[in-house]
Amino acid sequence: MIKGDERDPKGLILEAYRIEDITKAECRTIFLDWALSLPLENDTGATIRTLLDQYRSPHPDHPMTQVLIEGLSTMEAPRRRGGWRGRPRN
Repeated sequence: MIKGDERDPKGLILEAYRIEDITKAECRTIFLDWALSLPLENDTGATIRTLLDQYRSPHPDHPMTQVLIEGLSTMEAPRRRGGWRGRPRN
């Protein structure tokens, strides 16, 4: 992958895989920065799947692989936000 392409505009995911002993917390921070740097028209879920296709096999136990999987499952299973609608208040 070329640093700065449409899947990884700043090359953040690529660099995360190159950092020795990177932690999952650091990968989450990098993932957030990566997600915020994607153009709005990009399909984030499809982009994550493409990155997983590229990196999962050579790096199955890398923390960034785990974060990408979590990011994908979070996108595919949206949770309801907000309060308890319909619940009577005291």
